Amino acid sequence: MKHLAILGSTGSIGRNALSVAEAHPDEFVVSGLAANASVELMECQIRHFRPRQVALNDKAAADELRERIKDLSVEILSGPEGILAIATMEEVELVLEAIGGSAGLLPTLEAIKVGKNLAFVNKEVLVMCGPIVMQAAKDYGVDLLPVDSEISAIFQCLSDCHEEALQHGEIHRLILTASGGPFRQTPRDQLQNVTPKQALRHPTWQMGPKITIDSATMMNKGLEVIEAKWLFDMDVSQIEVIIHPESIIHSMVEFVDGSLLAQLGVADMRVPIQYALTYPRRLPTPAPYLNLSQICALHFEPIPRDKFPCLSLAYLAAEVGGTLPAVLSSSDEVLVKAFLDEQIGFMEIPVILKAVMNRHDVELKPSFDDILAADGWAKSTTRELINTKRY
Repeated sequence: MKHLAILGSTGSIGRNALSVAEAHPDEFVVSGLAANASVELMECQIRHFRPRQVALNDKAAADELRERIKDLSVEILSGPEGILAIATMEEVELVLEAIGGSAGLLPTLEAIKVGKNLAFVNKEVLVMCGPIVMQAAKDYGVDLLPVDSEISAIFQCLSDCHEEALQHGEIHRLILTASGGPFRQTPRDQLQNVTPKQALRHPTWQMGPKITIDSATMMNKGLEVIEAKWLFDMDVSQIEVIIHPESIIHSMVEFVDGSLLAQLGVADMRVPIQYALTYPRRLPTPAPYLNLSQICALHFEPIPRDKFPCLSLAYLAAEVGGTLPAVLSSSDEVLVKAFLDEQIGFMEIPVILKAVMNRHDVELKPSFDDILAADGWAKSTTRELINTKRY
């Protein structure tokens, strides 16, 4: 029985992870749960899975939750320190980190420092702190197991040969696939007036609002490029993104002899989540199986960079490195919220993001404190530009 702690249990990834745990009751014990402020859903999760400890970041929400479940012997913690306590629970062997944005950085590092294997979906962990996280994982001997479908696909393709292939220079490139999002066929000049409701209509995946908007701008793929750079120790020039609207091939690895390995499957997050939770084993999935006889064709298209400039900005941040990826990620976090709140237009996202990146003085070998400072600077500068309209 593997003891799990799930950070972000009330989000879409957390709920799917609990679905996997429920499908395999002889494999998993849910020991800890953490979320931001979703009292009602967290109460349901507590009553169903009976974790030993739970944390809500919002202290008022934690107080309400204590009152709701006072008939149970579950310890309710609160605030950032409560989240850290769940991430470092003694009996837990694997932490699923699904807290979005920079809020997931410290729990991730603290979990690694106490020797917890980490399944992560939060791209920002490696985007902002790639060298620090990879070195910590090496120092403390823990596994980093990607949950994101495209990064998981690369991980699965390389799981038996990655280190040896890298040592001998056998990997030519990594190919990340993108569905194209809701605006794949929308002309660029029509993107100025798209609404949050339109941008949230992803054609393939059911995801949270932040990642769905990032998919619409292609920032999601840019963040994956940076993530793949660090996780697989690849040069940015060896990582390519292509549009694959069917979302059946989740990503591919091309070797120097021209051979391609691809991971295929239905568009269901329970598949990569389960692989991360059970690695290196595979178990029957609660997700449907892919019916190959029903696939008429697979299509691939280049990404028009002029239409999706966020992808080029992410490549630039990956090439420069240092604190610039943290600025990219943190500014985007603020911009997506501003777009969802209808403070800015869809095509203002890359314009403001570029302005913030241009203003930043990059620290090329940052400490963790430098990254946190860059995170704060990027968010405050982005808010300033949104409010003043000076970009």
